[in-house]
Amino acid sequence: MRLIKLALISIIALFTVLSFFSVMMPSTVLVSRAVDIYAPSDSIKLYVSDLNQWVYWVKGMRSKDVTIKSAREADLGTQLLTIQTVTDTSVITIWASKKASTQVSTLQFIKVPEKNLTIVQWQFVQKLSWYPWEKFASFMNDKILGPMMEENLQNLKSLVEHPHE
Repeated sequence: MRLIKLALISIIALFTVLSFFSVMMPSTVLVSRAVDIYAPSDSIKLYVSDLNQWVYWVKGMRSKDVTIKSAREADLGTQLLTIQTVTDTSVITIWASKKASTQVSTLQFIKVPEKNLTIVQWQFVQKLSWYPWEKFASFMNDKILGPMMEENLQNLKSLVEHPHE
């Protein structure tokens, strides 16, 4: 009986400590990457504002699990991807997960006309609940999303700068 009581008290104490630390952690996670593309932003926006064009630069979009429903909506199996807003300077997408928190993704186009350069910045923002396991799991967001974002931005750069290769 003493052993069960000790185990129960230990579990409660551990949960309390984890909850305390999770309250101190931020409830918004942002992962961001950027690439310089030597092309006007209009030519980049053609590939970014239409999900049918994402198959040419986003690696996972060619998967058999992906169903592109329209130029603005795709079912990725575990997520529904929707292009919410397209402007001259950005494309905002919503990644609604069936299992985790929804993420908002923004692709911004920063023009540098004197160099015929556009800086494309891609960021994911995720709002987290207070749950300790969700906040601790968010530490992996940069390690998971970062390399994928870098690879896809490099694919976009190659596609826009060298369209016929």
